[in-house]
Amino acid sequence: MVSNQLSVEVVFAAPDRQMLISLRLPVGATVREAALQSGLQAHFAGLDLAAAPLGIFGKIVTSPETQRLEEGDRVEIYRPLLADPKEVRKRRAAQAAERARNADQR
Repeated sequence: MVSNQLSVEVVFAAPDRQMLISLRLPVGATVREAALQSGLQAHFAGLDLAAAPLGIFGKIVTSPETQRLEEGDRVEIYRPLLADPKEVRKRRAAQAAERARNADQR
């Protein structure tokens, strides 16, 4: 017997807590639909499920409005970055170089 429903999970992690919701959705449901159906916006202030970047098992989904889900997928809702990781690394490297120069001058 072929089921017309599939089971997926939707997850979101804030800095202080995370939540996982299990859903049964109709076959053909999209990644964005799963996020919207999760109801997670009611638990996290400021979470915009209609616009948030989404992924499946750690891989960003470039078109969540059209990408269909598969049985067992885990939809991940991503938070916006507070700082660009490249810039943070550059700043740390510059600070380390400055400390090394200061240590050599002593």
